[in-house]
Amino acid sequence: MAYRIGVDIGGSFTDFAVLDERDHSIRTLKVLSRPDQPGSEIRTGLAALKERHGITPEEVGYFTHGTTVGINAVIQRKGVKLALFTTENFQDVLELARLKIPHIHDLFCRRPAPLISRDMVFPIAERTDRDGRILQEVDRASVAAAVEGALAAGAQGIVVALLHSYRNGTNEARVREIVAQLAPNLLTSCSAEIWPIIREYERTITATINAYVQPKVINYLESFEAALTEMGVGVPPRITKSNGGVMAVDQAKAECVQMILSGTASGVIGAGFIAETCGFPKLLSLDIGGTSADVAVIRNGRAEYGTGEIIGDFQIFIPSVSVTSVGQGGGSIAWIDDLGVLRVGPESAGSLPGPVCYQRGGTRPTVTDAFVVCGMIGHGDLGYNAVKVDVEASRRAIGELAGKLGVSVEDAAETIIQIAISLMYADVSGLVSRFGIDPREFHFLAFGGAGPMMACFLARELNMKGVVVPPTPGVLSALGGLVADLKNDFIRMLYRVLSPELTVELLDAAETLSREARAWLDREHGAGLPHRLSFSGDMRYQGQSFEIEVPLESEWVRQGDLTAIRAAFDAQHERVFGHADRRAPVQMINLRLVIASPTAKPRLLPIAAGTGSPAPRGEVSCHLDGSDMKVPLYRREDFLAGQAIPGPAIIAQDDTTTCVPPGMRVDVDSFGNLVITPASN
Repeated sequence: MAYRIGVDIGGSFTDFAVLDERDHSIRTLKVLSRPDQPGSEIRTGLAALKERHGITPEEVGYFTHGTTVGINAVIQRKGVKLALFTTENFQDVLELARLKIPHIHDLFCRRPAPLISRDMVFPIAERTDRDGRILQEVDRASVAAAVEGALAAGAQGIVVALLHSYRNGTNEARVREIVAQLAPNLLTSCSAEIWPIIREYERTITATINAYVQPKVINYLESFEAALTEMGVGVPPRITKSNGGVMAVDQAKAECVQMILSGTASGVIGAGFIAETCGFPKLLSLDIGGTSADVAVIRNGRAEYGTGEIIGDFQIFIPSVSVTSVGQGGGSIAWIDDLGVLRVGPESAGSLPGPVCYQRGGTRPTVTDAFVVCGMIGHGDLGYNAVKVDVEASRRAIGELAGKLGVSVEDAAETIIQIAISLMYADVSGLVSRFGIDPREFHFLAFGGAGPMMACFLARELNMKGVVVPPTPGVLSALGGLVADLKNDFIRMLYRVLSPELTVELLDAAETLSREARAWLDREHGAGLPHRLSFSGDMRYQGQSFEIEVPLESEWVRQGDLTAIRAAFDAQHERVFGHADRRAPVQMINLRLVIASPTAKPRLLPIAAGTGSPAPRGEVSCHLDGSDMKVPLYRREDFLAGQAIPGPAIIAQDDTTTCVPPGMRVDVDSFGNLVITPASN
């Protein structure tokens, strides 16, 4: 067993990163995605790796995979029809939500319809109080009536979310037991098992999203496993998680919500690995694929994490990387609305039919087609020769829009690019404000098939410090899954004031979580693996409505050092909000634990050094910044460390194309990264 493989299946391309354990070198590959035939990308990719690099499936000792199947189902609302069983007289939990509209400054904004409509919510006669005491056991007749109503309405799954089950999940487990007796074919999810947190809506929506995507995820993962078995891969695959770790397939099938941001998290982990290894202390990762652009904050090689990330129209409350997703990608479709206004996205052409220039049946122009018309891509095959670019097809498609707008084809194409960049600008500005960062101190780390193509234009608008393009940007998400650690989160509700009376309960919770974490690692990945345990607490001043997560040293927790824990909370509160009240009582709502076991990492080696500038392979005609100009065309493999070129420039490579506008320059660092900055810097 000599190879470790990471795979990221996106809307347009499936990316492979292969680590050779003998010398820690990396090989990469792209093939077209086939959402109509799940698993076929794996067969195609493994066959190509054998043909091109001599890597046989039998030599694979580790296989990890990131996917967007879950998040796409939520965004497109293509999950299953569900019924919700909740405590009698509390049937409006999803309708009420948090009584907030998504965009408070939009006068026309509407709250999204819940994933489970009100007519599919059924009451259960039972009651658990806030301390976890069962006041009323589950009434079997009410469950039977709920099951009958759910089946009659066509429910394909059941979500059980009862009042205060975060304290005691016994009644939820009893409801599931009865459902299994009456309707054994119905998948049933219990909120206390998915993520046992306080607040009914947050726990219920998280369990709902889990159940909403579960059948589709299970079908997808089974097809994925079948493809690996058919090709002769003998090791069980791992699935990347929203928290940046990996888990076994069986856990992914049961806890689908834990992998809802699987593909997105892989990219962020890959970006963090590059940032830490190559010495970039402040980065915004910019992952642009065919459908969307995902942006995350990375400081000193570590991504920002949190809960409450927005998936489509809804929040999920599991630990995950903090990512802003923008509905703009290389496959975003350009169109003219009823008022004659040119619009871009959010609909995407995906991989089938894809941009018009892919020659796969697409007829509607996309952002990628706009770059083709402007002369910035299309000077060779894309995606490791998976796609041959048809320039004239792009010109014909955008020409139809140009005719309606009364402008030239080139001007229409450049306007499409400008609209896409402006939409990204609006959303990325919100992320910058959210984390209170100064974009002038940050580089974009651009990756994904369209990231290097669009990054410089967005960085210029945001007044960023610059753009970093790693050596293999088109497959960085696959690399992220490959370097992700084995990782899982555990949580225990305490809901106690920080006082000496808490000490015994805190020590017991810490020991219980540690035992559960080690048992998970031994069960899922093998006994005796090295690991680290990291504690944190969800804490707040008594009387506050919401808490913040506070990192805690293990010895503080295990020794019951409440003074150190209190000081850490005050410091964190002051960092987040600018003030702290060191006399006010403090509550610890939850104790959290993360277990992580490191995986093998590739070794990034310095590239050969040189001086001056590489020789361009030719010169192409481009339409940039409203002008026609001749732009030198380079190949990425011709660059040496220490070399530099001025913009404008186009740098082509097997997995992507980097577009450098006028007024910027490119420097090559010792690891082969392209560091693109304003020429005046």
